[in-house]
Amino acid sequence: MNTPSISILTKTFFSFLLGMCFTQAVIAETKSILSSTTNIESPTIELNSNSFNAKKRSGFTIANQTEQPGRGLTIIHFNTSNIIEFRTFDTHSNEEAAEKMVLILEKMLKNKAKFAILAHDSAAQSLKKQAEKLAQLGLLQLSTLKSRQAYIMHNFKGKTFESIDDSSTTVIVNIPKSISDTEVYFPKISYAFEPNNNRYIAHAGGAVNGIKSTNSKEALDQNYKKGFRLFELDIIETSDKKMVAAHDWKMWSRFTDYSGALPPSHDEFMKHKIYGDYTTLDLKGINAWFAAHTDATLVTDKVNDPIAFADQFVDKDRLVMELFSQMAVEEASRHGIQAMISQTPLMRIIGDKINYLKVNNVKYVALSRRILNNETKLLLKLKEQGIKVYVYNVNFDPGKDEKYVQENEIGLVYGMYADKWAFDLPKEKMTK
Repeated sequence: MNTPSISILTKTFFSFLLGMCFTQAVIAETKSILSSTTNIESPTIELNSNSFNAKKRSGFTIANQTEQPGRGLTIIHFNTSNIIEFRTFDTHSNEEAAEKMVLILEKMLKNKAKFAILAHDSAAQSLKKQAEKLAQLGLLQLSTLKSRQAYIMHNFKGKTFESIDDSSTTVIVNIPKSISDTEVYFPKISYAFEPNNNRYIAHAGGAVNGIKSTNSKEALDQNYKKGFRLFELDIIETSDKKMVAAHDWKMWSRFTDYSGALPPSHDEFMKHKIYGDYTTLDLKGINAWFAAHTDATLVTDKVNDPIAFADQFVDKDRLVMELFSQMAVEEASRHGIQAMISQTPLMRIIGDKINYLKVNNVKYVALSRRILNNETKLLLKLKEQGIKVYVYNVNFDPGKDEKYVQENEIGLVYGMYADKWAFDLPKEKMTK
């Protein structure tokens, strides 16, 4: 286990007790608030735009806080020199997003708002129809932006500054202290949700003693005690075709200091402990653990053969398999195996995605949280149909941890893959 750009960068503004967000999750499409410190000397913003070819994340940094938006164009609007809101528009693949972005830019320029723009990955494909309008708005380089080019714009010095490059471009500029703008262009949206612990999947068994991705017995034990009841394990094969739990062989070899050929045999896999302390799991060990924890559910990753795995798992009724092709999803459906369709096959469905999921009895979806901003309509349709979306890429971007997702994205999506338990649920909600 790619976003919108909601970020809360101050602890004194917009923070609230975690328990309060259980009845209502606040999703700010792009609300971001920087440090409320009033003694910032000459505040600056660093804008880094990287094209697809650069193979690096783009982002912007203010007051030592970095945001890394997703593909497309990100508008950063300043209410003051240290309070901002921002939103990412997927202007690569979404013409509606491109049109909406241009309308907002037109309004911002009319209102003499102070803002910046940066591109990440690819941003030009759906801008073609907006080229003339962008030129009329004075964004001449943006109007001619080509696919896979880097781009930065700001208007802090009373005129439009634009920078464009085939690979990467970086600008550091002072933010005017005189900015005072109460207009909100990217309003937050609230989504109600009921708390319970089936919203949280322990990623790779969950962190154990602060160590992530071990897929170990101790990770399962520790995170079960904390409150998780859904546990993801990465299922891969040894050289002799035995299914075991490990994220990938290179990571496993680092975790165990194993220096032999990869993949190892099943016997070799079972000889080694993660960091010398944590027990590796083969299918026998996985089955034994879930047999002993009868209220726990296994969510698989990596494996894409639903029948081969489900036939060997201890309880098919407590199994959800993330699957990575429509063929595998349909095979699972025919054999009564609960599928969780992954992002790539979901997005490749031609026609009515919701109908496809209903026909194949798919009740779960796994998506990167990095695409949420550009897929709100789809997410709302999935929610309306009772299809549960779990987001991964938690803890992948600065500041986007479990608490952030809980406070800003749960409600639009159903749940998340979490490395650690950070959810103080009421006791009556712990087993529902």
